[in-house]
Amino acid sequence: MADERCLPCQMESADEDQVVFRDDLWACEVVPGFDVPGWFVLRVRRHALRISGLTDPELATYGRRTRDLVDAVTEITGAPATYVLTFGEANPHFHSLIAARGDDVPVERRMAAILRQRDDNRDSEAARALIPPVAAAYARFAARAPDDRLAMPAPPSPSTSELL
Repeated sequence: MADERCLPCQMESADEDQVVFRDDLWACEVVPGFDVPGWFVLRVRRHALRISGLTDPELATYGRRTRDLVDAVTEITGAPATYVLTFGEANPHFHSLIAARGDDVPVERRMAAILRQRDDNRDSEAARALIPPVAAAYARFAARAPDDRLAMPAPPSPSTSELL
């Protein structure tokens, strides 16, 4: 059930020029107030509170959607780092901010401090201009077979003494 006071729920009626993709479970848009170029909000489409409110199908698809979106944003922006931020405090409807971090971002504005960019770098026109190329890259990444990526060897398990 949608909540009319919930910003992520309100995004269901967003203009198409704000949308990167929508499927049955997930949507990704440029959200007003967070319209920094290279920032996108990935949100579950139904009103689910925090990650603990997700269904098994939502949980099973969140990782793939996030990975494909991060790959698309990184490719299009050329960002040396692309962050996935999930807080769930101001808007508990489960969502993650995918935020490209450019080389031009000073060290003191990196990692969690990237959110300060919201006040300084909002540019709705530039943010929306990235939607078509990010959407195309996302569609390409989402279409790849699940095992198209190089298999990463599992890290060695720490010994009990290393854990203590």
